[in-house]
Amino acid sequence: MRKYFVFLIIGFFPIIVMAQIEQVEKQTTEGVLIIPDSLKSLIPVSKQSLLRDIDVIFNSRMAYNSHFMDGNHEISEFNVNQLRFEIKGKIHDKIFFRFRNRYTREPIPGNLDNISRSVDLAFLRIDLSQSTQLSFGKLCADWGGYEFDFNPIDILTYNDIIEYADNFLVGAGISHNFGDGNNSLSFQILNSRTKTYEEQYGNTAPPNINPSEYPLAAVVNWRGNFFNDKLETTYSYSFFNEAKGAHMNYFALGNKFKAKNFVLYYDFKYSDEGLDRKGIVSSIISSQYQYAAQEALYVENWIRAEYLVTPKINLLLTVMNCNHSWKDNPDPNGSSKLSTSYGLIPTIQYMPFKDFNIKFYVAYTARSYEYTTYAENAFGVKDYTTGLLGFGFIAPLLVL
Repeated sequence: MRKYFVFLIIGFFPIIVMAQIEQVEKQTTEGVLIIPDSLKSLIPVSKQSLLRDIDVIFNSRMAYNSHFMDGNHEISEFNVNQLRFEIKGKIHDKIFFRFRNRYTREPIPGNLDNISRSVDLAFLRIDLSQSTQLSFGKLCADWGGYEFDFNPIDILTYNDIIEYADNFLVGAGISHNFGDGNNSLSFQILNSRTKTYEEQYGNTAPPNINPSEYPLAAVVNWRGNFFNDKLETTYSYSFFNEAKGAHMNYFALGNKFKAKNFVLYYDFKYSDEGLDRKGIVSSIISSQYQYAAQEALYVENWIRAEYLVTPKINLLLTVMNCNHSWKDNPDPNGSSKLSTSYGLIPTIQYMPFKDFNIKFYVAYTARSYEYTTYAENAFGVKDYTTGLLGFGFIAPLLVL
């Protein structure tokens, strides 16, 4: 109810202000402004300074999408692909807050962290010094790689690891920018997931594995800047204590190369999972094995190239793949590699305004899922392709 009240205030604020201005103008005599006692500020003067440091943003992506399966058209519809309400800013000289809620995900609280999964971010950051910050709350896991660094509205389709991961987790973190301004280091301790072990795996939990008393994750990230901003990096290592004797080791290496009108991103990601958190390997073997796969491995590459043809036209191409393997395959004649996914996303963006960040786009997302001969014979899976043709707009709508 409070949320709708805030929206109502924002909607009527200009009307109230204009009415007050008209009242003041009527009482202006010979250039002397006379302010009546009845004229009151809608927001107390003591609070008005806070608004200078507060941003309210609607991160939006909406489109007309056409879906294809194996080359055949299935359905076309208008779709709100992304709508994330965000409010952030300073509430004290050394305290920063950020909150972002996603309206395109079911608001189901995680029974481990007790906060809705639709909430991406809800944290406080305390500036211990000009170069060191401490953060508490629901955080963005500081994984390396530029695919995850982008605002989600700018990624039309994620590669497999990010798509199937818990990317926003409750915990604490500390970051430090070194004196040269080109290097920073961060460290986080987070919950390893949003759900309890029992809820996460349910009946698929392997009988020989027990939940951990400390379902935590540690994330270390290093960011670097070289050659006068021409090369940037964001590298990370993450250790997830998923269960007793079952851990996840995740490496993400992100690289960004910049020229005059050209930017190239390359991410390499490696996720070695003692218990299959992504669920892709488990879904492949589910016809023969009822439990979540142990010793699953995901290795992927992600490339994005951007070329600014004119100040209003931007060309993009995203290429990606991910290999899915089952290192613990008990079949002595079996193969550890089960499948590979591929993605290709050519995109054209049109930016009509210099002073307003809105991009109209047309893009086609082509995905292909190819299984090894062994996986086809052992588990009955078949190759398939998907396609998505979208016409829409992308905009972080800054309303305050």
